[in-house]
Amino acid sequence: MKSMKYHLRRVLGNASLTYEEMSTTLCQVEACLNSRPLTPLSSSPADLEPLTPGHFLITAPLNQLPEEDLSEVKVNRLSRWQHLQQLHQHFWKRWSKEYLNQLQQRVKWRIPKRNLQRNDLVILKEENTPPARWIFGRVENLHFGQDGKCRVVTVKTQNGTYVRPISKLALILEEDE
Repeated sequence: MKSMKYHLRRVLGNASLTYEEMSTTLCQVEACLNSRPLTPLSSSPADLEPLTPGHFLITAPLNQLPEEDLSEVKVNRLSRWQHLQQLHQHFWKRWSKEYLNQLQQRVKWRIPKRNLQRNDLVILKEENTPPARWIFGRVENLHFGQDGKCRVVTVKTQNGTYVRPISKLALILEEDE
């Protein structure tokens, strides 16, 4: 709740919204929050779907229809609905970035942290994902650096296989957690 309030205050700023507009915006924000991944649904390497708060609410993940990206359009050119969509997109960009960084916290060398392992479920950090859309993948191969630490991994997603640095990935849940 604290991070939601923090980002919502900054996104809304001095915008004057009617009761219905504020209610719509809060419902869209709620959908974003309830789409976040909590843990893998199964340990199967073929399963790329995580458990989300939406599963507890409607027994399925929350999906939103893709909409036009309005984040760079000036407010005076937008209709009221487009303005609400723009607020929603700004909230999503701020909140999802913070959430992924929270999942990806890497303490320096004081506390040793385990390397990524095969079949770990990860989120790929992409810049322009639409609201409530996460890109999930399973780690297939590990590529180690000279120090024995995993620096790059091969990730299998629904759209194909990619080689990504671990800085562009966020582990959903470690096995020992």
